[in-house]
Amino acid sequence: MLAIGGHGTSIRTSSTCTALLRELEQIWNDIGETEVEKDRMLMELERECLEVYRRKVDEAVNTKARFHQTVAAKEAELATLMAALGEHDIHSPIKTEKRSVSLKQKLASITPWVEELKKKKDERLKQFEDVKAQIEKISGEIFGFHSVNNALSSTTVEDDQDLSLRRLNEYQTHLRTLQKEKSDRLQKVLQCVNEVHSLCSVLGLDFGQTVGDVHPSLHGTQVEQSTNISNSTLEGLEQAILKLKIERKTRIQKLKDVVAKLFELWNLMDSSKEERNCFMKITSIVGTSESEITERGVLSTEMIEKASAEVDRLAKLKASRMKELVFKKRSELEEICRLTHIEPDTSTAAEKASALIDSGLVDPSELLANIEEQIIKAKGEALSRKEVTDRIDKWFAACEEENWLDKYNQDDNRYSAGRGAHINLKRAEHARITIGKIPAMVDNLINKTLAWEDEKKTHFLYDGVRLVSILDDYKLARQQKEEDKRRHRDLKKMQDLLLNQKEAMYGSKPSPRKNNSFRKTNSYRANGNGSMPPTPRRNSLSGGTTSELLTPRSYSGRQNGYFKEMRRLSTAPLNFVAISKEDTMSYASLCGSEPDSPPQV
Repeated sequence: MLAIGGHGTSIRTSSTCTALLRELEQIWNDIGETEVEKDRMLMELERECLEVYRRKVDEAVNTKARFHQTVAAKEAELATLMAALGEHDIHSPIKTEKRSVSLKQKLASITPWVEELKKKKDERLKQFEDVKAQIEKISGEIFGFHSVNNALSSTTVEDDQDLSLRRLNEYQTHLRTLQKEKSDRLQKVLQCVNEVHSLCSVLGLDFGQTVGDVHPSLHGTQVEQSTNISNSTLEGLEQAILKLKIERKTRIQKLKDVVAKLFELWNLMDSSKEERNCFMKITSIVGTSESEITERGVLSTEMIEKASAEVDRLAKLKASRMKELVFKKRSELEEICRLTHIEPDTSTAAEKASALIDSGLVDPSELLANIEEQIIKAKGEALSRKEVTDRIDKWFAACEEENWLDKYNQDDNRYSAGRGAHINLKRAEHARITIGKIPAMVDNLINKTLAWEDEKKTHFLYDGVRLVSILDDYKLARQQKEEDKRRHRDLKKMQDLLLNQKEAMYGSKPSPRKNNSFRKTNSYRANGNGSMPPTPRRNSLSGGTTSELLTPRSYSGRQNGYFKEMRRLSTAPLNFVAISKEDTMSYASLCGSEPDSPPQV
């Protein structure tokens, strides 16, 4: 019998076989087998054992061959993976396991490397596929998908055999280059699309249809649809922008022509602010550059048609309202002239204008334009006269204060302790200061008027009368008034002197002035409550106890009675302080009118 295995295993096997043979021999002896039979059966047993050993050896040989084949396949796979991944590790099991080791140990050391490299290869393949997919997508957007597919199909097999980091870095570098180019192109496309959107908004055009004609991806509704950024798309967008700008320029010019007609008709028809506000959107483009016009729909065909319809409507209405407009503008001219005290041009008076329009000799538009020019001229003249007219207003105010002070001085109760007396006293004090400035004020006004006449080479007319003449007459009238005041003061002094003499000779008697029944009402108080007194009318030249000096407003419209009024001012004394009837009688008696009066000493 052969012993296989280790020393311990051989001893145990041998002991077991010996024990079994002894047991078998004992059984044979008990049975009574012959020696020949025993030898035959032992030979048969030995042959069967050899067959079993031989079969086991054959199985072991086959197992060893399979292990050799597996190890070789793993080593080849490992080498292929390392070559594909570009791995050249010196610690590889192929290089380190040169000493004598069993096949199982060698297989056990190679398998983890192979599995690790397989995972790395799968990850590297995924990276390559991701990078390739991005490159393919971006290249298709830039250069077109058909050309990119043909170019990539030829390099797929070669790329699968080279999965090294160097190759991956090359792809990534190429991808970054394409991404930058895509970003630049996409930015340019977006700028063009935004410009197209802005132009379409202003022109009232369909943005989706406009960019869709260039490329459907520019106005796609699907999220996964990528924007085409090819050269053809950029060229198409630039062409679309150029066409839209040309259309914008054409519409702007057309709309400006319509707006100019609208303004002309609005001014002509004196349209209300509400009517004009309806077209505020389109009128705002006047004087605006093309790039500043960004309001939505302002250049749409609907807006232009709406403005054109308004022009047609106003043009039809113009014919029926022209005469009314002429009269209205004439009234405006007359009002400006009235406020500035300028005589309006009589060539466009209402009566003449009506006759000319009815006769058909003059175009109402020309007549209206003539009145407009006269209005502009009147406004310009009013502006040039403003410095003089402001001084005239100050002079008027001073004259009104003078008239008020005259009435105030005639009131015997002005010093009473009634309501508002202190206010009137303050106004009287201020009025006296103002009145003292009137002569210098008039002289300055004359000098300013003469300077204006020298500059304009024409007379300064105030309601048709030369202002310098009015001021000269005023100075003469004022001198006459001052003379009348002086004579009246002398007369009052003489009257008081004679009255004192009479009282000394015959005794005093109650003065009528102290009788309440003869007191005058406080006529200069407003509403009787002691508030600020009313301002006298400027154009009163006759009547009352006080005669007013001539001013431009009292002078205008009274040229025919002017000299008559001047004679009255020069002959009749001005009664600035009211003289009671009792005092007049006393004065007459002192002069010898009373029959019982004694002769004067």
